[in-house]
Amino acid sequence: MCLIFTIINALAFTLAFLLNKKEGKENKSIFLTMLMFWAAALMWSMDGVASVLEGEGFFDLSAEDAILGAIIMMSGLLVFIVHSLWMKRKRVY
Repeated sequence: MCLIFTIINALAFTLAFLLNKKEGKENKSIFLTMLMFWAAALMWSMDGVASVLEGEGFFDLSAEDAILGAIIMMSGLLVFIVHSLWMKRKRVY
């Protein structure tokens, strides 16, 4: 579930980044969060490969993994919010 949540968020932030870039605006907060989610997706993918090599399934669909995925998702959104506020503060002063 961590991988699924992370890829969904990575795709959402990639879409937001591409739409902003198409409008001529580049948002560093969206870009940073997008890269973080793609890096996490790569990490969870490698974890899935290691699980397969150990004889387990690629996806862990347990409740604990879903909770971990939700925590990762909320952490990424928190980074986005904090970075956005930081960048807005830097522009004001």
